[in-house]
Formats: sequence, C-alpha cells, structure tokens
Amino acid sequence: MPTRPARLLVVLDADSTLIRNEVIELLADEAGRGAEVAAATEAAMRGDVDFRTSLRSRVAALAGVDEGAFARVRARIEPTPGVVELIDAVHRRSGIVGVVSGGFHEILDDLAPSLGVDVWQANRLEVVDGVLTGAVDGPIVDARAKAEALRRWRDEHAVPTSCTFAIGDGANDLEMLAEAALGLAFNAKPAVRSRADLVIGPVDLREVIPLLPAG
Repeated sequence: MPTRPARLLVVLDADSTLIRNEVIELLADEAGRGAEVAAATEAAMRGDVDFRTSLRSRVAALAGVDEGAFARVRARIEPTPGVVELIDAVHRRSGIVGVVSGGFHEILDDLAPSLGVDVWQANRLEVVDGVLTGAVDGPIVDARAKAEALRRWRDEHAVPTSCTFAIGDGANDLEMLAEAALGLAFNAKPAVRSRADLVIGPVDLREVIPLLPAG
C-alpha cells in the first residue's frame, strides 16, 4: 500500500527539543555517571567533538545498567511545552510529524506515539541478559542520518520541499536544518542559532505554529 501523501512535514530532534530531557543523561544517572555524561553531551551538542565518537564513549558509560532503567527513565520524561499543540496543528493541516534522534528507540518507541508523532528513528542500545553492554546496536543516527531521514520521509509522503520544516538544538541537527525549507533553532546552542534560518526564543513549541502554512 503506498504511503499517504502529506501537505507538509515537520521533523524534530528529540532530546531538548521534543522533550526537555537528555535521555542519555538520565540513563547515566542509573550508572552513577550522570554529571560526567552530561558534560560530554554538552560538548557534543556544541559541536566541539565528533558526535559518533562522543556517543560511543557516552554509551560505554552505561555498561552494566539493567534494562529496567528504561521504564524508570520513561517515567522521568518531560515533553516540551507546546509539543502536543504543535503536533495537532500539523495534523490539522494534513501534515506529518517526524522525530529523528541521536537518542534511543527504547524510549522513543513508547514516547513518540503517545504524543502523536507519525514516524521516528533513533539509535538502539545493545542489551544482553537484561543488562546494557555499553555498545550501540546497529548504525548510529548522526547528523547525516538525520538529514537523510528528513529526505526519506519527504519523498515517501510526497511533501513539497518548500513545505518541510526541521527543528533542533545541537550541532548534529545542522545538516537536517539545512535540508529543510525552514530550519529552526530551538533551545539551541550558539553554533546552531548562528546557522539556522530562524531562532525560536521561548522554550515553547507553540511558537512554531504561526510559521506553518494556513490550515
């Protein structure tokens, strides 16, 4: 069955965009290494270090955490203010919402549908005998993969390029923001604010709604 066409496509980053949290930091809290991983995440989001290298090293800090941590982390997730209203506004305009994340399917597979997200992609964590090994399972979702996801969803849903929007906060979102017709820096690091088409100041995703085509 062909994928239904859509009038517009809005693609968001997950951590610090769709949600207020950085999931890898919450998981690292379970290993008693939250502060260490938070500092590494901040450096990666500023663009100071290579994202793939940084992600592998941060995931390595999760080795030994039991998979029950996923449920505990999901209980701590805080959706960003305005996210449900933005998603509803996109759907009222016959659009689709995608999320592409350097975070993890283990959290997003529960969170995304609960918020009304249509399509999503993220990394997976390797688990053996109920315990995280400290490795990523499969290809890493990095800046290039984020841009490729936007292109793929755009083409699958026959969305005009002029009706594509990307929203992100970190350096690994820059290629995705450049791929969209309108790239929005949201709750963003300086490197992202300086290169985005538009900067959203308040941490409230309702600020994006006036930028969408009329319903």
